[in-house]
Amino acid sequence: MVAVRRAGALLVQVRMTTIPATTPPIEPMLAKIADELPRQDGFLFEPKWDGFRAIVFRNGEDAFIQSRDLKPLNRYFPELERALAQLLPKGCVIDGEIVVAGAGGLDFDALQQRLHPAASRVARLASESPASFVAFDLLAAGGRSTMELPQSQRRVRLERLLGQVAKPVHLTPMTRDRAVAEDWLRRFEGAGLDGVIAKRETATYQPGKRAMLKVKHARTAECVVAGFRWYRDTHDAVGSLLLGLYNEAGVLQHVGVTSAFTAAVRRQLADELGPLRKNALQDHPWRDWASAADEANRMPGAQSRWSGGKDLSWEALRPERVCEVKYDHMQGDRLRHAAIFLRWRPDKPPRDCRYDQLEVTTALELSEVFRRRGTRACPGE
Repeated sequence: MVAVRRAGALLVQVRMTTIPATTPPIEPMLAKIADELPRQDGFLFEPKWDGFRAIVFRNGEDAFIQSRDLKPLNRYFPELERALAQLLPKGCVIDGEIVVAGAGGLDFDALQQRLHPAASRVARLASESPASFVAFDLLAAGGRSTMELPQSQRRVRLERLLGQVAKPVHLTPMTRDRAVAEDWLRRFEGAGLDGVIAKRETATYQPGKRAMLKVKHARTAECVVAGFRWYRDTHDAVGSLLLGLYNEAGVLQHVGVTSAFTAAVRRQLADELGPLRKNALQDHPWRDWASAADEANRMPGAQSRWSGGKDLSWEALRPERVCEVKYDHMQGDRLRHAAIFLRWRPDKPPRDCRYDQLEVTTALELSEVFRRRGTRACPGE
């Protein structure tokens, strides 16, 4: 029996006879940000992987890979689809992360390149930079849902299911020891991981709910404010500030944005930054961004396959003001996520806002991460 279920605008075909209670789509359980790891007992800690969230449904002879937004990912990861169908037992549903490992750890840029419409390019990248799947939760086994079981029991069953699994499928490390998790938070970043997840051991799997905690790396940097974008369709409120850092050659590179402002602050910024718009493009380091043909000099406003056709037009500001922002980590030479505005730094000369202020993490092999399987969730089971 084949049923058609709707996931957003997507129609997904599934075999109802295999996993009647756990067919796609299933919304993944989410996490909310915490400043530190919980100090009370009763938590399981895991590394936070920097990849694409995915739920794998092992139906019949096939494996269906669902994205966080309930869309299929199979066409973008054909090598992973084959491996999952071969390595996972029938009737299981597993929550995890798709990652691509490079020479310096996880490579999110390489992972993003896999979302390409051309099948020939996907096939080439699948050969050149194959993906892996890191499993961290069990939603069904043997055709039966496990989502109502406590987290600790789901972990034990996941360990039993994947204890001897082969690459490219991996079981994420887990520990109950907060000190070990703190060590992971410090050292695993060198392998490209970006924090630690804390899961309450008694919690059931709660689709779409922020029922976990995530603690991410947090740092500050002083950046030049060299432009901004208007808030939505307005012209009296700032949507985001464009941030820059000077490289070794003295070129101001666009590194990211900071955008979480209240409505009142957005209007205040429009007035406050107004004088810096006068003659801003005359000697602006980004004035020729539209003709930039390579990534050597990163400029704002260029369309890419990731921009989704959004209006990326921007207003230039004379690069005379500096702000301090909080960020989690860098992706290459830019901020991985939008930074959080902390304060203006009138005491900081813009030319002192260089890349060399940023913390450099020590490289760590991913194999070192996987060697730390940690303790069993329930040693007595």
